[in-house]
Amino acid sequence: MKTLTFDVVILGSGLAGLRAAIEAASSRGDLRIALVSKVQVMRSHSVCAEGGTGAALRPEEGDSFELHAWDTVKGSDFLADQDAVFRFVRMMPEEILRLDHWGIPWSRRSDGKINQRPFGGHSFPRAVFAADKTGFFEMQTLYDTLQKYENVQIFNEWFVFKLLIHEGVFQGVVAWELATGELYTIHAKAGIIATGGAGRLYAFTTFSHIVTGDGIAMAYREGLPLKDMEFMQFHPTGIIPSGILITEGARGEGGYLLNNKGERFMERYAPERKELAPRDLVSRAEMTEILEGRGFEGPNGLDYVHLDLRHLGRDRINERLGLVREVAIKFAGVDPIEEPIPVRPVQHYTMGGIHVDIDGKVPTVEGLWAAGEAACVSVHGANRLGSNSTAECLVWGRITGEQAARYAARAKHTPLNTENVKAAEAYLQSMLDKNGNESPYAIKHDLQRTMDRFVGVFRVGDELEEAVRQIRELQKRFENIRVVDKTSIYNQDLQTAIETSFLLDLGLVVAEGARRRTESRGAHARRDFPKRDDENWLKHTLARRTPDGPEFEYIPVNITYWKPVERKY
Repeated sequence: MKTLTFDVVILGSGLAGLRAAIEAASSRGDLRIALVSKVQVMRSHSVCAEGGTGAALRPEEGDSFELHAWDTVKGSDFLADQDAVFRFVRMMPEEILRLDHWGIPWSRRSDGKINQRPFGGHSFPRAVFAADKTGFFEMQTLYDTLQKYENVQIFNEWFVFKLLIHEGVFQGVVAWELATGELYTIHAKAGIIATGGAGRLYAFTTFSHIVTGDGIAMAYREGLPLKDMEFMQFHPTGIIPSGILITEGARGEGGYLLNNKGERFMERYAPERKELAPRDLVSRAEMTEILEGRGFEGPNGLDYVHLDLRHLGRDRINERLGLVREVAIKFAGVDPIEEPIPVRPVQHYTMGGIHVDIDGKVPTVEGLWAAGEAACVSVHGANRLGSNSTAECLVWGRITGEQAARYAARAKHTPLNTENVKAAEAYLQSMLDKNGNESPYAIKHDLQRTMDRFVGVFRVGDELEEAVRQIRELQKRFENIRVVDKTSIYNQDLQTAIETSFLLDLGLVVAEGARRRTESRGAHARRDFPKRDDENWLKHTLARRTPDGPEFEYIPVNITYWKPVERKY
């Protein structure tokens, strides 16, 4: 196995990874930085973000840091750490203006100022946007900016499957170069995990097929705790039947949700905010309408409601929601200028992730950070507000990039633990040699079906127990898989097998954590425990891996300013 040596290695090339690379490279020009992505950089899932990025830019018009923080904490159902939230909201305007200076084509108001649109759960229009392709333009701007730094080397289509940690010190990663089949050790002083969430635990999801929780699972396998993984966000508007995202910006621009009676039903569930209530509330409202017979019959059990944009008019739809129109026409055969769009709640975001402190630092490992959706600071708590995810990627990309660079500048390379490297090589070979009678593709399909059925918008104890049982059974079946392709170059069978093993680990953490949390909070809605229980459950979940599955403990939420109150919208 070949060895490459860098000062900092960054895993993942989405918004968090790119922002971290820029910050690390610009703060210390003498450092050698590796940016490793299992896809071509501009294919990272961050390009799929559509609607906007939240920031309090308009104090003169009534917005403020305090208001953004309050909306975020209330939206989180009071599970967010409030010190992290305040740091987040204070830094975000700087990131918006920095992107502006770097050349992003923000949409503008008639007075030339950066435009903002309303988003669910926000009491002020603070979602900064670039039409409805915000993530793409943010990614393009960061990628272009990164080209200025010669001390960053990008590794496209390198699949990292093992973290190298020895005696509490990060030493690097083991990666498989997909195009050549070669294995490499990337020896580094500091590492940043920015590999995104675990959306492909579900079949009906907005996420690209690459989003398989790799970084989160690798950390879990090294004994690092995962935080709040039971909190999975379901976005109210996934298009039928593919699950592709229809941005919250469509409702921010004035779109209505209608049931099969033509009623604008959100007036019953959130009379003040209606369609712009937080995502957990809107998703539950949609599912209630569907389950009570007021939805439309859809394919494969995917019953739906309507998202109606017709009243916005052709010009506004084409100007502000051009991608929405294109997606609706291509994937649902519906032109939103003339017909409503069929939508239903769809898995969209992993609120939990690797347990980190307010700097994105992994507390138990020297030299290791995590940022973006792979991390849990926690800013989002039990329910993320729309437009806060891309914002979090920018803020903690910047923070972790600067922190890792500062650490790497003073640290020395520790000698690689050869046993860890050999174990990684043996693991990959053992996966390649698997010659049983089970298909990893079938196991992945069955896992997704289990998660869709039992760990969705509404949850019940006995169904969660069944989910845990089925996932454990899938893990046993996985031991007997067969990897058909025995080559090493672009071996999709092998890659899928490893990704499926990651998802099985994480699926068990999600389902078991949800089974244990006997309350309803944010996106975790238990029909058998319908009330929020602050006395017993105002706390973060930590899950650690053991040979018998995840082991759980709980830690306090950092409440510095607001005590929990009832959420009303």
